[in-house]
This record gives sequence, C-alpha cells and structure tokens, in this order.
Amino acid sequence: MEKTKKKNFSVPRCLRGEFHVGEARLLKVGLTGGMAAGKTTVGAMLAALGARVVQADAIAHQLMLPGEPVYEEVVRRFGRGILDPDGKVNRSRLAEAAFQAPPGGGPRRIQELNEIVHPAVLRRQNEWMEEIGRSDPHAIAVVEAALLLEAGAGKDFDRLIVVTCRPEQRVERWSQRAGVDTQTARAEVTRRMASQWPDEEKIKAADYVIDNSGSLQDTNDQVRELYAQLEEQAGGSG
Repeated sequence: MEKTKKKNFSVPRCLRGEFHVGEARLLKVGLTGGMAAGKTTVGAMLAALGARVVQADAIAHQLMLPGEPVYEEVVRRFGRGILDPDGKVNRSRLAEAAFQAPPGGGPRRIQELNEIVHPAVLRRQNEWMEEIGRSDPHAIAVVEAALLLEAGAGKDFDRLIVVTCRPEQRVERWSQRAGVDTQTARAEVTRRMASQWPDEEKIKAADYVIDNSGSLQDTNDQVRELYAQLEEQAGGSG
C-alpha cells in the first residue's frame, strides 16, 4: 500500500459531487477509518497545516446535551439509567446499553442508537461546512467521523481519506487509551468493529489512504504530502 494512496479522481457522480481541479471553491473532505486507527491524530495534523476540522463525535456530544431533541429521544428509548446525577448522558453507560447483547438473546441496540443520532449529526456537519464555505470559499473543510461511510455520508464530500493501521495496533492503542488490559481491549475492539465496515471496504471508497502503522513522523510526512494536493485542489492553483 502506498503511504499516500491517490485513487483515480474520475469517480462515479453518484459517489462524489461534480468537482473540477483548478476550480477555486470549498473542498469538503471526509476523514474516516476503523476504531483506534488514528483519525484524530491525522485530523490534528491537517488542522495544524491550515484545514478547518470538526469531529462528528463532538457534534454528537453537543446533540446529546439536555434539552436537545436527540437527547430526549435517546433517553426515551434507552431509559434514565444512562444518565449521570446531573442529568447528562453518561456515554460509557450508553455505549454499554447499545453494544451489550440483551438478556435472553436478540440484536444489540447500536443500530437503533445510530438511527437516532446519525441523521442529526449529518445535518449539523453539513450546516458547518456550509458556514465554512460562506466565510472562506477557498478553505479545506474536514469532517472526522468513524461511521462516515456506514451512515451513507460519502456523497456529501469531494474527497474521502481513510486512515488505516494493523489490527493488533488497534488493540494496543485502545488498551492504552482506556487503561485496560489487552484481553479487555481486544474484546471491546472486536465488539465495536462489528458495527464498522472493514478497512478493505473503506479503502475501496477512498480517494486517499493514510497508513498509520508506522511512526508519528511517517504519518505526518504522508499528511503533509496529502495536504499539498488538497490545497492545490481547493485553491485552484494547479
């Protein structure tokens, strides 16, 4: 796999909005990848280079604050047991309720949760990109989202970046991030990855692939190379 993999830009119109290199306009970029692949790291690197970056997870967090319609629906469906004493959603409890298999069998409820949250997140992130486009038409607007493709949002972007890493690295990174042992981390990664497309499928939809299996410097080098190409497309300098 090339470190910065550039695919043929003449992708089907059903997957991408019409876009001409050399045309000065907002460049909408989706940034995705499997659990613990390093999306946030790549997003931070892009932001440091000048991209405007928003995390879909942060949007979802805002939508689940008390008083928001999404909050009300999530509490109605999953019960007040997911709330902290101050009335805010405890995301660990919500994740447990969504991913845990119900007693006596039956499907996990993660799809039900996604059906509540995803449409609202997609609307909000599209509104954010529109706002960026009005204030800076030459900007590169990046939306980082773990389930971007799974939610059917690929069509909302001009370019898609997929971040990958080796499967065992996901376990190691989650173990460090969550402060749990390897066995617990592996079980959690397996559980969450079951609701995500495998890397092979994400890569098929990607315009660029960042391999985050190596050092941070190696990843940063790939991101710099990629960003130079995005700048050329957004600014019309080519």
